[in-house]
Amino acid sequence: MIRLSVVACTLMLTVGCASTSHKPIPDDPYYAPVYPDQPATKVQVTGSIYQDSQAASMYSDIRAHKVGDIITVVLSESTQASKSANNDISKGSDITLDPIQAGGGNVTIKGVPIDLAYKDSMNTSRESAADQSNSLSGSISANVMQVLSNGNLVIRGEKWITINNGEEFIRLTGLVRSQDIRPDNTIESTRVANARIQYSGSGTFAEAQKVGWLNQFFFSDWWPF
Repeated sequence: MIRLSVVACTLMLTVGCASTSHKPIPDDPYYAPVYPDQPATKVQVTGSIYQDSQAASMYSDIRAHKVGDIITVVLSESTQASKSANNDISKGSDITLDPIQAGGGNVTIKGVPIDLAYKDSMNTSRESAADQSNSLSGSISANVMQVLSNGNLVIRGEKWITINNGEEFIRLTGLVRSQDIRPDNTIESTRVANARIQYSGSGTFAEAQKVGWLNQFFFSDWWPF
C-alpha cells in the first residue's frame, strides 16, 4: 500500500511539473524588441530651427529593411485535413464429399451413409474517417531582429492582450523577403518562411480548458490499459 502511494505521488509530481514547464510570460527577453543604434551625425550650426538631418525624404521607402524596423504581419492562416480509410475482407470455403460407395452401394455406418459437407465464410469490414480544420486571422507587428547577407529579414514579435480574468497572446517568428513586403509595410503570414505562430492564453479561462492531472495520467503512456 505504501509503495502504491509513493508511485502515485511520483506520477502526480511528474505530470504536474510537465504541465507547468515552459509557461509563457509577458516581457520575455527572447521577444524583446531590438533598438537600432543612433548614428552619430555632425550638426552644423546654421541658426535655423530646421535641420536637414531630421528631414525624411518624400521618396524614401517606409518598408522595413534594417534591424530595429517594425513590420506588420497579416495573419491569414487556414488549415484543413481529412483522411478516410476503408478495408473490406471476405473469405469463404465450401467442401462437399458425396457418399462413399463400395460394392455397388453406399458405405454406411449403422445404416447411415458416409458423406461430408463443410462450409465456412468470413467477412471483415473496417472504416475510419478523420477531419480537422483550423483558422487564424488578425495582425501582429514584429521587430526586425537581423538582416541576412541575402537581404532576408529575421523577424520576431509578440502581442499580449489582458481580458477580464486572463491574458491572450500571439507570438510569431520567421524569415521574410524584402521583396514580399508591401508598400504599406505589411506582409501576409503565408509568405513568412519557417514561421512559428503561437496563439494561446493564460489565466482562469485557459486553466479551465486544460485536462486535470488524473485524466492526463489515464490518457498518457504511463497507463498500461
